[in-house]
Amino acid sequence: MVKSRHIADVEAVLARRRDNGGNYWASADGRLAVGAPFSTLTSLLILHELGVVRTHEAVNGGLQLILQAWREDGRFRLAPSGALYPCGTADAARVLCRFGYVRDRRLQQTFAHLLETQHHDGGWRCRKFSFGRGPETEFSNPGVTLLALDAFRFTEHLNRNPGLDRAVESLLEHWVVRRPMGPCHFGIGTLFMQVEYPFLRYNLFSYVYVLSFYDRAKHDARYLEALRTLESKLDERGRVVVERPHRNLTGLSFCAKGRPSDLATARYREVRENLER
Repeated sequence: MVKSRHIADVEAVLARRRDNGGNYWASADGRLAVGAPFSTLTSLLILHELGVVRTHEAVNGGLQLILQAWREDGRFRLAPSGALYPCGTADAARVLCRFGYVRDRRLQQTFAHLLETQHHDGGWRCRKFSFGRGPETEFSNPGVTLLALDAFRFTEHLNRNPGLDRAVESLLEHWVVRRPMGPCHFGIGTLFMQVEYPFLRYNLFSYVYVLSFYDRAKHDARYLEALRTLESKLDERGRVVVERPHRNLTGLSFCAKGRPSDLATARYREVRENLER
């Protein structure tokens, strides 16, 4: 349910639904992942954080666009042409899971596909070499792996499937390695360490949040160090202060830069509940 103090933010996101040329934040030619943070995928994530339910006309319209992009092999075609990458499939899956589609037969095929296509180090890897090829590109993409684990946390595979433990381990190891990894060069540096909300990109806060659902991470020294880093940034009342919102979210109060966020703080408290469970 949307709280009264967030109504203006909801209305601001809804007002952007045709900015990309189509409806429900899609482009005129049906692309669902362009125009971030106001693409179909990211707008739905933002609205979910704000408490908008899936029966809302615009939310339902966006969800139907994603479902129409599903393919029989479990992948999602988020654009009318071009390669299909694990990042798009994982991102679509986590959006649908947030809105209660985890038991849909199409999502079940998607999860089967993701489990069948894990990279040798346990994560997921998009074969798109924008930065050229080097030793680091032989590894999975940490950002994509975090997206996939964000989706899998809704499933019966959570803390039961050894494959997901391997994926978690790949992210815990990245905390130590830190250097850019995978074909898309996801690294852990200054920008990663700045608290970002909502969870749209590979970032300290999203890293700590997603991994808090996985038993493999909860008592690991690497994870606990990441958690302490996040907690060192809380204000004197234990609230999350947003350090690095997406620059195009300026004007939305729920994630205002330099200010505590009640919704971000609720996500942090969820982390603590997961660890104490």
